Amino acid sequence: MSRSVPLPPARTRRTLALLPLLGTIALAAACTTTDDPPGSAPATTAPTSAATSAPPTESPSPSASTRVTIPTSAFVELPAELRKSPRRTTPVEEALPTLCGNEFGTGGRQVTASAAMTVTYQTAGEPASNVPQGMIHQTIFTFDGAGASAYLDRLRTAVQACPSYEQAGNRVTVKSEVLTGVGGEGLLLTRTWPETSLNGERTGGTASSQIAVARVDSAVTVFNDQGWEGTSGNPAILDRVVRDGVRAIDAWQR
Repeated sequence: MSRSVPLPPARTRRTLALLPLLGTIALAAACTTTDDPPGSAPATTAPTSAATSAPPTESPSPSASTRVTIPTSAFVELPAELRKSPRRTTPVEEALPTLCGNEFGTGGRQVTASAAMTVTYQTAGEPASNVPQGMIHQTIFTFDGAGASAYLDRLRTAVQACPSYEQAGNRVTVKSEVLTGVGGEGLLLTRTWPETSLNGERTGGTASSQIAVARVDSAVTVFNDQGWEGTSGNPAILDRVVRDGVRAIDAWQR
């Protein structure tokens, strides 16, 4: 074990005398490094990417790898003679149709964005005092990779498992067929149910409306036609809207 050797008395006094001076210097140095110069902005911590990037509005399952903004110009707008009121933004969960379950909301993790708008239509030449003929809700999903084709595959399977369902006490039947001539691939569904009067009484006839789904490259758009107050939709207007809507998405993606 080593032993400490005491300093000579004179050397001890010189060492002790230096200690207050060293403490004063250290204190002064500490003060000059923590105070901001007059007029300077306080230091802030740089935000992380997670704090600065907000998830897309109403996206059911956005991908972390890609951020997409769907502009209003990607949505269809009715020509003046068919437009009862201007198109408006609609929550995706309200725009998407439901059959036996949440068939149209299964975008999966490859969805990068989703948004929806609604157009209210009338028959051309009708008086302005007439009620609208119906509404068409349009939803657009964008996907990573092969997510758009996978969405259509899942949707076809879900629709095949739902040939009919109950709605407001009525049996609604579902017929599906291939939608041709628009986009890369498509699906057209026709819903049919017993027609009722405004009082809720059955008239003996049937009412129907359609749902059209089309893939445009890495995007999928869903058109949900609903007749006014439970009446039938208009297949001719829906067909025009689908074709115009696919062209709008194609122009946006170019």
